[in-house]
Amino acid sequence: MGLYQYVREVWKKPKQNISELMRERLIQWRREEVTVKIQRPTRIDRARSLGYKAKQGIIMVRQRVPVSTRKREGGIKGRRPKTQRRKKVVSKNYKQIAEERAAKKYTNLEVLNSYWVGEDGQQKWFEIIMIDKEHPAIKKDKDLNWIGLPQQRRRVFRGLTSAAKKSRGLRKKGKGAEKIRPSQRANLRKAH
Repeated sequence: MGLYQYVREVWKKPKQNISELMRERLIQWRREEVTVKIQRPTRIDRARSLGYKAKQGIIMVRQRVPVSTRKREGGIKGRRPKTQRRKKVVSKNYKQIAEERAAKKYTNLEVLNSYWVGEDGQQKWFEIIMIDKEHPAIKKDKDLNWIGLPQQRRRVFRGLTSAAKKSRGLRKKGKGAEKIRPSQRANLRKAH
């Protein structure tokens, strides 16, 4: 087994394998800002598998997202809910929300992909691979220069990242997925 396979095995059960280190990291991350630019990825195996390269023009960002429950629909008319809490948008997963918030902070960068790095009872942390599409090193890279195409502009807000495609149901094909493409909204419009 290579180095990355060992790292992958350790991250399969982080609470068992690196529990003390994970606890220290979470304590430190809670004190940091919501969006933090980091030097290198925490999970090098996952980052490399998603397209990360240690070169200029690629920036790593750790994003914190609060975990909350959704508000129940309906209820008694005119009655205020007992507790006013932040509500999660049900149609998006936490990873997609993290990608969007990081893209709002760094407007000149495009989101390539992201992965989970930790969570506690109140927050989740994701590391996001962001690319400066105007950088000469990225323009020369045959694996990453596609992100500079006009149709990839602001891709995270148009649901073109992997996390967004999952929440839109685009990982499924064929039988049972007839009403998903091009989008559920377009399919609903076509029906009426």
